[in-house]
Amino acid sequence: MNRRTFLQVAAAAPITLPEFHPKSMLHVPEHPVPRAKFPTIDVHTHLFGAGRKAAPGSPEARAELAQVARYMDECNLETLLNLTGGNSQTLPAIRKTMSDFGSKFITAAEPVWSRASEPGYATWQAEELQKSKQEGAVALKIVKTLGLYLREKGKLVAVDDPRFDPMWDAAGSLDLPVMIHIGDPGAFFTPIDRFNERYEELQNHPDWSFYGRDFPLRSELHEARNRVAARHPKTKFVYLHMGNDAEDLAVVGGWLDRFPNVHVDIAARLGELGRQPRGARKFFERYQDRILFGTDATWDAGKEVPQQDLKPEMYRCYFRFLETDDEYFDYAPSEVPPQGRWKIYGIALPDGILKKVYHNNAARLLRLKTI
Repeated sequence: MNRRTFLQVAAAAPITLPEFHPKSMLHVPEHPVPRAKFPTIDVHTHLFGAGRKAAPGSPEARAELAQVARYMDECNLETLLNLTGGNSQTLPAIRKTMSDFGSKFITAAEPVWSRASEPGYATWQAEELQKSKQEGAVALKIVKTLGLYLREKGKLVAVDDPRFDPMWDAAGSLDLPVMIHIGDPGAFFTPIDRFNERYEELQNHPDWSFYGRDFPLRSELHEARNRVAARHPKTKFVYLHMGNDAEDLAVVGGWLDRFPNVHVDIAARLGELGRQPRGARKFFERYQDRILFGTDATWDAGKEVPQQDLKPEMYRCYFRFLETDDEYFDYAPSEVPPQGRWKIYGIALPDGILKKVYHNNAARLLRLKTI
C-alpha cells in the first residue's frame, strides 16, 4: 500500500459521535475572567438535599461549605442562595451549618409535596411557609415536580391547581420571592432522534425526556405558570433557567412585559444565551432590572453535569460570557459539550448592567444590601 492509498483509507475510517472531539482552528482573542468584576449573588445553588450524602449540621457538611467559601472568595462571589432541602423541620440544621460563614450562605424553603393530597393542605402549607420564614428562609423554591412528577390518582397535578393559591398568597404577604422551575429545555419535549440538538445528553439521560406519554406540552406548562403569576400580582416570581425558554427570547420578553411581578435567572442557560449574543445583549439591555445571576451550581455535580459543578472554572464561563466579547468559547468546563456540540460568544455588558445582574437585582429582591 503506497502512502497516498494509506492516507485515503485512514481518512475514511469511521468514528462514532462520542469519539468526535474536534479542535477549533480559529485564532481569536481570548480574555479569561478569573473573578467577577463586581461582588456577585448567585440566586440558584444546591448545597443541601437532592441526595447529598453530607447531612446538614454534620462536620462533613461544614467542611464542604468551607471549601465552597474558599471558591467564593476566589471568584468574588458574595452570597449563594441554597434552593434545596428546606422546610421548618430541616431549616434549623441548615442554618446551623451556614452560621460559621457569616452572610455567605442563605436558604430557601420548599413545599412539602408529599402532603399535597391531604385534606387541608392549602392552609397547612401556607402556615408552614410562615414557620419556614421564622427559621430563616428568604425565598420559596418550586421544583419541576409540579407539572411533571406530582400526581394524584395517577394524573399529573396542574401547575395552576387552585389548592396552591394560599401558598402563592402567603409567599407574597411574607415577601418571599418564588423561585419557580416549570418545564425544561425545548429539546426535552421533542423526540430523541437525529434532529434533536441535545441528542447525546438525552441518550445519556433518557429520564430527562418528557416527550409523549401523558406529559403536557411545554407551552401548556408555561401558560399554567403564567396564569399563577397573573392571579397573584403581589407575589414576586423568579422564572428560573430563563423561564425554560432561553431558546426564544422574544417569548421570555413577552412574559416580562405582561407580568411586572416576574424576574428571570440565567442558570444553566449559557448554552442558549451565548449562541445568540446580539439578541442576548439586547435582551439584557432592555430587561436589565429583571435579570438575576444564577448558575444551578451543585456541590460535586460530577462529570455528567459540568455546567453545574460548583467550582471556579464553571463560574468563569459565566463571567467571560457576561464581561467580554470573546468569540467561540466553551459554555462549560468539559472536553465534550454537555448539552450540545456548539460554542458561545460573549456579550460584553457595560458596568451599569453588570452590577445589576451580578448583584443589585438580587439584593433588592432578597432584601440584601445593594452596592
